[in-house]
Amino acid sequence: MLEALLWGGIAAASLLLGAVLAVVRPWSDTAIGLVLAFGAGALIAGVAFELAEAGIETGGPIGVGVGLALGAAAYVAADRAVERWSGRRGGGAAGAPLAIGALLDGIPEQAVLGIGLAAGGGVSLALLVAVFVSNLPEAIGASADMRRDGRSRRFVLLLWTGVAIVCALAAVGGRLVADVAPPELVGGIDGFAAGALLVMLIDAMIPEARAKAKDGAGLATVVGFAVAAALSLLTE
Repeated sequence: MLEALLWGGIAAASLLLGAVLAVVRPWSDTAIGLVLAFGAGALIAGVAFELAEAGIETGGPIGVGVGLALGAAAYVAADRAVERWSGRRGGGAAGAPLAIGALLDGIPEQAVLGIGLAAGGGVSLALLVAVFVSNLPEAIGASADMRRDGRSRRFVLLLWTGVAIVCALAAVGGRLVADVAPPELVGGIDGFAAGALLVMLIDAMIPEARAKAKDGAGLATVVGFAVAAALSLLTE
């Protein structure tokens, strides 16, 4: 269990690190857009190589398909809840969709890390690095937006601390249920993470990156994809 908590904590630490980087100094729109675009590229590679492909190999296409639908629906429902909550408060919810996306994809991703440890295959270094690399710009971009929306440093840091703790504990949860989890469930977990990520990417992360980084967003996305894809291939 301690091993699962250790690796889960390492993967989730980049969320808090990104929040700290965002609150200690101001970030220009261009810089935020570029790091968001880089993270989007890394996440696209993670969905393709570490979640969808691995999920189909483990649990088959049906489990992954069901997981995709559930993950997408969960993100949309949570995003709409945040919008309603923001409307009642009379203020914006800048950055909140990215925080929701980090939580919804982080939990199943970390659970997959724990399941891998329980199966005796060790931690997936490619997935670990992809999660760490993509979490960092997500947290930076979302935290910078929330600060501009008037959120306090304390609120931002506490929010991401909570998200990081939940994600780290998910690795322990994956380790605990691994002995009774059929392959279809593991594939479904991969699909859930992929579904939540894809909706978050299209609805929040990519549009935000494009709006802030302008023409540089596409190039940064390609670089992020290339880095994450190379890590995935090199660590197979």
